[in-house]
Amino acid sequence: MVEGQQLNVSAIAGADLSAKQYHFVKWSANGTVIACAGATDIPAGVLQNAPASGDAANLCVIGETKIVGDADLDAGQLIGTSADGQADRKIPGTDTTEYIVGSVKHGNTAAGGFITGVVNCASPGRAA
Repeated sequence: MVEGQQLNVSAIAGADLSAKQYHFVKWSANGTVIACAGATDIPAGVLQNAPASGDAANLCVIGETKIVGDADLDAGQLIGTSADGQADRKIPGTDTTEYIVGSVKHGNTAAGGFITGVVNCASPGRAA
Protein backbone atom coordinates (compact mmCIF):
# COMPACT_ATOMS: atom_id res chain seq x y z
CA MET A 1 0.00 0.00 0.00
CA VAL A 2 1.22 3.43 -0.89
CA GLU A 3 -0.20 6.67 0.39
CA GLY A 4 -1.10 9.27 -2.23
CA GLN A 5 -1.30 13.03 -1.90
CA GLN A 6 -2.19 14.42 1.49
CA LEU A 7 -3.03 17.67 3.24
CA ASN A 8 -1.25 17.35 6.57
CA VAL A 9 -1.23 19.54 9.66
CA SER A 10 1.00 19.53 12.72
CA ALA A 11 -0.21 19.67 16.30
CA ILE A 12 1.05 18.84 19.77
CA ALA A 13 0.24 15.40 21.14
CA GLY A 14 -1.85 15.85 24.28
CA ALA A 15 -1.10 12.29 25.40
CA ASP A 16 1.32 9.50 24.56
CA LEU A 17 0.34 8.50 21.01
CA SER A 18 3.34 6.25 20.37
CA ALA A 19 1.02 3.24 19.89
CA LYS A 20 -1.52 5.14 17.73
CA GLN A 21 0.29 5.63 14.41
CA TYR A 22 -2.24 5.27 11.54
CA HIS A 23 -5.21 5.67 13.91
CA PHE A 24 -7.80 8.45 13.98
CA VAL A 25 -7.11 11.25 16.46
CA LYS A 26 -9.28 14.16 17.61
CA TRP A 27 -8.81 17.69 18.92
CA SER A 28 -8.76 18.08 22.70
CA ALA A 29 -10.32 21.02 24.52
CA ASN A 30 -6.91 22.72 24.76
CA GLY A 31 -6.01 22.36 21.07
CA THR A 32 -3.77 19.31 21.27
CA VAL A 33 -4.57 15.98 19.62
CA ILE A 34 -5.52 12.84 21.50
CA ALA A 35 -6.66 9.38 20.47
CA CYS A 36 -10.27 8.93 19.41
CA ALA A 37 -11.94 7.05 22.25
CA GLY A 38 -15.53 6.70 21.06
CA ALA A 39 -17.29 5.79 17.82
CA THR A 40 -19.10 9.16 18.03
CA ASP A 41 -15.86 11.18 18.20
CA ILE A 42 -15.16 13.63 15.38
CA PRO A 43 -11.77 12.70 13.88
CA ALA A 44 -9.32 15.54 13.19
CA GLY A 45 -7.16 13.30 11.02
CA VAL A 46 -5.12 10.10 10.78
CA LEU A 47 -1.91 10.15 12.82
CA GLN A 48 1.11 9.69 10.52
CA ASN A 49 3.80 9.41 13.20
CA ALA A 50 4.07 8.06 16.76
CA PRO A 51 4.67 11.03 19.10
CA ALA A 52 5.06 10.95 22.86
CA SER A 53 3.03 13.41 24.92
CA GLY A 54 4.13 16.98 24.15
CA ASP A 55 5.84 16.04 20.87
CA ALA A 56 4.77 17.11 17.38
CA ALA A 57 2.00 15.04 15.81
CA ASN A 58 1.59 14.88 12.03
CA LEU A 59 -2.01 14.39 10.88
CA CYS A 60 -3.35 13.53 7.44
CA VAL A 61 -6.51 15.66 7.33
CA ILE A 62 -7.38 15.13 3.67
CA GLY A 63 -6.01 12.54 1.28
CA GLU A 64 -4.95 8.96 0.86
CA THR A 65 -3.47 7.26 3.93
CA LYS A 66 -2.79 3.98 5.61
CA ILE A 67 -5.20 3.30 8.53
CA VAL A 68 -5.50 0.41 10.98
CA GLY A 69 -8.85 -1.31 10.33
CA ASP A 70 -11.19 -2.33 13.15
CA ALA A 71 -12.55 -5.26 11.16
CA ASP A 72 -12.39 -6.85 7.72
CA LEU A 73 -13.06 -3.84 5.47
CA ASP A 74 -13.69 -3.87 1.72
CA ALA A 75 -13.04 -1.30 -1.00
CA GLY A 76 -15.83 1.24 -1.31
CA GLN A 77 -17.09 1.00 2.26
CA LEU A 78 -17.56 4.26 4.17
CA ILE A 79 -15.45 4.72 7.29
CA GLY A 80 -15.08 6.73 10.47
CA THR A 81 -13.49 6.03 13.82
CA SER A 82 -14.14 3.07 16.08
CA ALA A 83 -14.02 3.35 19.88
CA ASP A 84 -10.24 2.82 19.76
CA GLY A 85 -9.37 5.03 16.78
CA GLN A 86 -9.26 2.33 14.12
CA ALA A 87 -11.17 2.64 10.83
CA ASP A 88 -14.70 1.33 11.28
CA ARG A 89 -17.42 0.82 8.67
CA LYS A 90 -20.21 3.41 8.87
CA ILE A 91 -23.66 2.76 7.42
CA PRO A 92 -25.79 5.81 6.54
CA GLY A 93 -29.17 5.68 8.23
CA THR A 94 -27.93 3.19 10.82
CA ASP A 95 -24.90 4.83 12.47
CA THR A 96 -26.68 8.18 12.76
CA THR A 97 -24.65 9.52 15.73
CA GLU A 98 -21.30 8.65 14.12
CA TYR A 99 -19.23 10.53 11.54
CA ILE A 100 -18.24 9.43 8.04
CA VAL A 101 -14.83 10.83 7.14
CA GLY A 102 -13.79 8.70 4.18
CA SER A 103 -13.91 5.47 2.26
CA VAL A 104 -11.81 2.35 1.78
CA LYS A 105 -9.62 2.22 -1.33
CA HIS A 106 -7.83 -1.06 -0.53
CA GLY A 107 -9.30 -3.30 2.17
CA ASN A 108 -7.82 -5.69 4.71
CA THR A 109 -8.69 -9.26 5.62
CA ALA A 110 -8.80 -9.08 9.43
CA ALA A 111 -9.20 -6.71 12.34
CA GLY A 112 -5.98 -4.82 13.05
CA GLY A 113 -4.82 -5.06 9.44
CA PHE A 114 -3.98 -1.98 7.42
CA ILE A 115 -6.30 -0.49 4.84
CA THR A 116 -5.70 2.33 2.40
CA GLY A 117 -8.35 4.95 2.90
CA VAL A 118 -9.21 8.27 1.32
CA VAL A 119 -10.22 10.68 4.10
CA ASN A 120 -11.63 14.18 4.51
CA CYS A 121 -11.57 15.02 8.21
CA ALA A 122 -11.83 18.76 7.49
CA SER A 123 -15.57 18.48 6.87
CA PRO A 124 -17.03 15.40 8.62
CA GLY A 125 -20.67 14.49 8.21
CA ARG A 126 -22.94 12.31 10.30
CA ALA A 127 -24.02 8.97 8.89
CA ALA A 128 -27.66 10.12 8.96
